[in-house]
Amino acid sequence: TEGSFWALVTSALEHLTPVQAGPLAVGLLKLCKCPQDVRIQALTVLLQPMDCILRAASQPLECAGLLDESVSDPGTVESLLSSKTTCAGLLCQTLAHLEKLLSLKHLRVDLPCVSLLRSLMTILQFCNGFLSPASPLGSTISRNLINCFRVQKSALDVLAALSEEKDCDTLIGSLFDVLLAYLQSPNTSPTVLKKTFQATSKWLVHLQELSCSNSLRQQTEKILKDVFVVLQKRLCSPCWEVRDSSLEFLTAMVKCLRDQKEFRQCLLSSEVLRLTENLLEDPESYVRASAVTAVGHLAPITCFAPESPVIGSQYNKEDIVAKLQEILSTDSEGFPRRAVISIFTKWLREGCTGQLEDTEQFVSRVIQIVERDLDWEVRLGGLELVEVFCSQTICQLSQCPYAPVSSAVTSSTHHNELLQVFCRAKLFGFLFGSLCDCDKPVGQRACDVLVGLRGHFYPMSTLENPQEIEDSPAGRGIAWLQRTLRQGSLAQNFPRDSGDGVDFQDPESMMLALGAIDLLELHDELNKSSDHVEESPQSLLQDILATVGTIEDNEVDCY
Repeated sequence: TEGSFWALVTSALEHLTPVQAGPLAVGLLKLCKCPQDVRIQALTVLLQPMDCILRAASQPLECAGLLDESVSDPGTVESLLSSKTTCAGLLCQTLAHLEKLLSLKHLRVDLPCVSLLRSLMTILQFCNGFLSPASPLGSTISRNLINCFRVQKSALDVLAALSEEKDCDTLIGSLFDVLLAYLQSPNTSPTVLKKTFQATSKWLVHLQELSCSNSLRQQTEKILKDVFVVLQKRLCSPCWEVRDSSLEFLTAMVKCLRDQKEFRQCLLSSEVLRLTENLLEDPESYVRASAVTAVGHLAPITCFAPESPVIGSQYNKEDIVAKLQEILSTDSEGFPRRAVISIFTKWLREGCTGQLEDTEQFVSRVIQIVERDLDWEVRLGGLELVEVFCSQTICQLSQCPYAPVSSAVTSSTHHNELLQVFCRAKLFGFLFGSLCDCDKPVGQRACDVLVGLRGHFYPMSTLENPQEIEDSPAGRGIAWLQRTLRQGSLAQNFPRDSGDGVDFQDPESMMLALGAIDLLELHDELNKSSDHVEESPQSLLQDILATVGTIEDNEVDCY
């Protein structure tokens, strides 16, 4: 019966070891139809190690711990945490289970978040030796955990997840004391530092949501100042992983806090801007890529803002664009170049590149750099930039619906303006050339963009008849282009500007090309898997016949 089943589950929770009971407890907490008393019992089992940590860190009766009562013998958990060989393993398993529970949208039992947060801070202080336990058990656990990177990383993951929960506000000051101690300590390993940065950025966002009262606003300002002091030092670290994590942390803060007054003040009054811009020249490519991303996210504050350039920044708008274009042209590693094209696309989406004429020139320069790049991901990023530019230009040049002219004239004028902009930006040479790219994702993306453009210029599927236009000079060039495109990646030295009568900067020719070239056929070819020939039915039958021989009976059976 159902009652006997849940009795069996309860017995298992009581008698299994903490390591064995943990996965069972998590599974029960995920169940929709689990009885509430069993659910509470499962949570109690899961929290026992965290409860033991809290009790071990304090004088007897000083801290009530997490739990009012235990499901199984507390001595078992204490014994496991007292052993050097089992302490870290039990805590890592428990922390992984808690992180999983915190990621659930609907948890049908209340977590004691404040006590859990206090327990996490205690674990982190045990690990870096910043807490002197008052009990013998606490001293033993502290010795077992000192400099234990595995437990530190797991605890920081749960700490970051707890930032989404409410009711932890009373511990904000103590929490940032622990986080800042980790950020400042020279003994913090690069991987633990990265986790600390991630947890800090999430709690800074939580702090921003709370900072309504004057007292909390002052606390926020002090915390941010302390964070920027640490960040300045970490950006100068001799360890490239630390510099890289510091830049990622800065980018995460800018994304979430760029509109916060206290954040902007602390940022602009620090040396962080100058140090970040200096790291564009870092000898390590990963760091250069992260510096590009950070500078790109900082630009709306430092370069593109009306009051820019700000004190502390070495670049104005033109300088930073030129610097990133230089990296895109000359950096020997792919990561920084990919970061640049990603930032350029972000700027374009956010309207940071100015009026249409400025944007047109910007896109044209970027295309001319990207089309020669040997990294297919950079070329793919260039196509994404082109797609955004096309979409924005079409929207900007759309005619007012109340214009006092006929729809045919309006449409023709609109199409002509668009084609002129796209031709001046040298889009079509890049797009048609990318159809013959040796890397299939590039060809597929280029084809998608061209199909989208054709849908705009030929909305009613009134495409051009290739036979009717073939006798004209432009038509002969387009026929050559169609034949070349069918060769795909086998096409040699595809001309970007003009070739065999194809002028990629002539609006009329490109209008004809969009209407006459069978882009859907090319789309189907590009989307075929590389093994479509080997997987065809004919190929399969040939394989069968080759295996059994070519006896007539077998041949008939196969077909």
